Amino acid sequence: MYIKDHLIEAFKFNDVANKKLLVKIKALDDTEGSVRLFSHLINTQKKWMMAIMQDPSYKNRNWWDPVYCLERLEEEWDGSTAFWLNYISGKTDEELLTESVRVDFEGSLWVAILKDIILQLNYHSIHHRAQIQVMIRQQGIEPDFLDYIGTKVRKMS
Repeated sequence: MYIKDHLIEAFKFNDVANKKLLVKIKALDDTEGSVRLFSHLINTQKKWMMAIMQDPSYKNRNWWDPVYCLERLEEEWDGSTAFWLNYISGKTDEELLTESVRVDFEGSLWVAILKDIILQLNYHSIHHRAQIQVMIRQQGIEPDFLDYIGTKVRKMS
């Protein structure tokens, strides 16, 4: 498998898992914490893309704000994820493995390999998805099984 295919698969898995999570969030009595974390995931995807595209306004974009209303989460998520999937699809493995992303965060210049930023976005999503799963359970709702392996194994008999 090529790195590009792996990264696309990871983004697609995250997309499906987070959309399942949204169904549970909508069933909660108290959505404040989960909506804030889910909005943060969207903002993070948007801010990193702006930084990669060298959009100077990325410095003004907040990692945590805006907090989207529950009804807009899926639309915002779809948009930020589609942008990444299209971006990755347009890159070669060589481009994805090149140390080429230069970002100025808080007055310091940083350099990164594009693949590592993409992996970070997915790992970051897993981290906050687990936090939201705890919030779901604390409100008396059984969270879905959203582990990656659940999409890869099948019962033989």
